[in-house]
Amino acid sequence: MTESKQTNSKVLAKNTLFLYIRMILMMLVALYTSRVILQYLGVEDYGIYNAVGGIVAMFGVISASLSTSISRNLTFELGKGDMEKLKKIFSMSLNIQLILIAIIFLFGETIAVWFLNVKMVIPETRLVAANWILQLSLITFAINLFSVPYNASIIAHERMNVFAYIGIIEVVLKLLVVYCLIASPIDRLIFYGSLLTFVAIVIQTIYFIFCKRHFEECSYHFIKDKSIFKELFGFATWNFIGSASSIFRSQGVNIILNLFFGPVVNAARAISMQVNNAINGFVGNFMTALTPQITKAYAQGNYTYLLQCIYRGSKFSYYLLYFLSLPVFIETDYILRLWLVNVPESTVGFVRYILLFSLVDTYSRALINANNATGDIKVYQIVIGSLNLTVLPIAYFALKMGASAESTVLVSVFVSLVGLYPRIYFNKKHFPVSYIDFTTKVIFPTVIVSVAGLIIPYIVFLLLPDTFGAFAVVTILCFVSAASVIIILGCTKEERGYVISFIRKKIHKQL
Repeated sequence: MTESKQTNSKVLAKNTLFLYIRMILMMLVALYTSRVILQYLGVEDYGIYNAVGGIVAMFGVISASLSTSISRNLTFELGKGDMEKLKKIFSMSLNIQLILIAIIFLFGETIAVWFLNVKMVIPETRLVAANWILQLSLITFAINLFSVPYNASIIAHERMNVFAYIGIIEVVLKLLVVYCLIASPIDRLIFYGSLLTFVAIVIQTIYFIFCKRHFEECSYHFIKDKSIFKELFGFATWNFIGSASSIFRSQGVNIILNLFFGPVVNAARAISMQVNNAINGFVGNFMTALTPQITKAYAQGNYTYLLQCIYRGSKFSYYLLYFLSLPVFIETDYILRLWLVNVPESTVGFVRYILLFSLVDTYSRALINANNATGDIKVYQIVIGSLNLTVLPIAYFALKMGASAESTVLVSVFVSLVGLYPRIYFNKKHFPVSYIDFTTKVIFPTVIVSVAGLIIPYIVFLLLPDTFGAFAVVTILCFVSAASVIIILGCTKEERGYVISFIRKKIHKQL
């Protein structure tokens, strides 16, 4: 391994570690607060909050597309070392964000208000509170949108420790929100939304101050540069289609479920997303740390390292998610009863199906980041985005035909699988990624690991009674089984040697 590769690996490992520390803290708080919030808000209000928040999240497609564009361009210019271009991109990004905030508020105060009051299934007695949540969600969204260039700068500079430290502050504030909710002096749903808006203001202010002090490019100057505007918005415009498909696939289905089943099913889906986000966040943090490596490798023309990032990144992100999700998948019912006590109907099915979707979707993440790095996304986003958008009509038709609420997730699983190889095709135009290599190095080993790791824990699960002791045994067995098959069946000889060597070094240090 060359010195450059060793440095890249160390940076990746360090950044991943910081992000995991942040994730663990936020996961624990999220799981705890979800139970308390569900208890004090009730299933109906909890469902209303998530359904109404879904409307605003639909507008988030714009920020998501532009965020990707900003992050890509900042990281690309850092890789090339062009500081002047970097400063111009940052300032122009803020100009664009302010314009978008104005546009989103216009749509939010018209279309979103109309949809909430006319189309959504909200009890009349909770309509006022729902409108309050909509307004607070719009404010929070605007704050987060303005902070995109600052957060993108942190990621581009690979300062993931900052996310970890500020994450601790966010965790503390969200815990305080829960305790304040218990003693709410006004309507609890309105009070909850207000407190979360306050937390968003505090956190984004901290990010702003840090970036101003540590990054030279994060100093705003009003500029008019048509070439940079075209570069940012050109990328964002086409990336908008891909972002739209992801948002509509998630929040669009959430709204459809509200139309068919009401807020109780929204609560069930929201809880399942909490579980999924807690587990999936580990993979997300891994990919967040990996993305700058992919972008810089492409900018420097280092295709060997780029392909290594894609194949190994895809495979090991899947393994990580599988390792964490296997006990949750098998013991879903017991975990939910232990966690929530009163589990909303359909939650078990939602959790299992969403975990399955996340596993399948993991295959695409490194390919998506690699394609974004190329900047050639026009046709790619039209094809993939159009394919993903088919989730909504298919899900709507399935529900019309009498399918269960949980079945909407299976539609997303199918579409994600169909879209995998077109992603490879578009990347293949820019660097030598291979259908065969991706299938043999990523798909085959992960499928083998998934089946082999499931067999013994599931048999034991069927044989043991529904007790805490049995739950503990099955959970431990899941981790042992998953880790064993990943190392034995899921890794190459080189990868296996690296893992064993890494473990030995850690043990030696402890001794």
